[in-house]
Amino acid sequence: MAIRNNSLTLKIALSLGVLFALAGSMNCGLAAQAPAPAAPAAAAAVSQRGTVKAVSGNTITMVADAGQTVTVNVATGAMIMQLAVGSTDLKTATASQLTDIAVGDRVLVTGKVGETPETFGAVRVILMKSSDIASMQAAQQADWKARGMGGVVSAVDPATGAITITSGAKKIVVSTSSKTDFKRFAGGSVKYSDAKPGTLAQIQPKDQLQARGTKSEDGASMQAEEVISGSFENLSGQIASIDPAAGKITLKDLATKKVITVDVTASSDIRNMPLQMANMFAARSNGGGSAAGGRRGGGGGGGAITADAQGAPAAQGGPGAGGGAGGTRRSAGADLSQMITRFPTITLADLHKGDAVMIVASEPTPGASTVMAVTVLTGVDPILTANPNGGMDLSMSVGGGGGGGAE
Repeated sequence: MAIRNNSLTLKIALSLGVLFALAGSMNCGLAAQAPAPAAPAAAAAVSQRGTVKAVSGNTITMVADAGQTVTVNVATGAMIMQLAVGSTDLKTATASQLTDIAVGDRVLVTGKVGETPETFGAVRVILMKSSDIASMQAAQQADWKARGMGGVVSAVDPATGAITITSGAKKIVVSTSSKTDFKRFAGGSVKYSDAKPGTLAQIQPKDQLQARGTKSEDGASMQAEEVISGSFENLSGQIASIDPAAGKITLKDLATKKVITVDVTASSDIRNMPLQMANMFAARSNGGGSAAGGRRGGGGGGGAITADAQGAPAAQGGPGAGGGAGGTRRSAGADLSQMITRFPTITLADLHKGDAVMIVASEPTPGASTVMAVTVLTGVDPILTANPNGGMDLSMSVGGGGGGGAE
């Protein structure tokens, strides 16, 4: 699943969000300075945040977080300050100037809306540099790769906070505490920046889970500092119909034998698997899996369907390598998950009726008639031929965290 680096991490977004509270305090101060109740009330200061698209003189063009393009006129003498990524305290900000602001930077502007909603007059600009954001994202991704593990939840013990996950054929116990930071993937997104604050109580068997923390030497356990989880569907079969204009695919899932409608959005990651690679994974996974039950959560390990994943396939004989035909199939699925971001990207228009596909989709909400595609992988005919009860299960990860074994 593609996790593109064009958005901020949750920490960055929350940092700027806290500044709204500071802006609110500023509003109260302005109101308190009104000369008399009978005097016309001054326009309350408001704030907007977004990503810089262009800078020209005293004008900043930014794409607001709500999606609209806003032209910001920075007043002469306006306060311009730079805040470190992750900081929520304006006392730590340093004085800056308009010439320091560049395309791609994040800004929080405070002032008033202009004559139209697309214009804004700013008396204060808080700046976060894109280079600092990129450095923090790179550090986070490296830490997830080094200290992350993941898989499919098999058990949760609310009393002790222990979560048991399966990665390939390996069982891993993830210990959590009151200090563990829980997050939950939102809807059809597996972007880290889209994840919402979560709780242990939200985690259920068959969820996919990634954890970051201190691993045991044998890789069989972890004391988790951060846990991120979500519920996903693994689907596979031949496309029965396709409507590129509407962004819809229908297929009969090999595992459940149900006809399912899949919504493919601009955020869906569509990849084409080279034939030679498909043949190799088909040979590894031959033996298939049981058609009984659904496919929620999948059986793969903590592989990576993420744009920023750089993890190589697990070594032969590593975690999940054994366990008979089922274990081999799960191990192959985990390895495929880790490699998927290396496959060519295609569009929905490149798919046709009859194409074999494997899809990772968001878990449908109760009563919903469709699911939303997170990842669509085509070119998988050999894999589905070798696994007539369903293709190998694919899984998500954060920052290329990879499977759950010891390094």
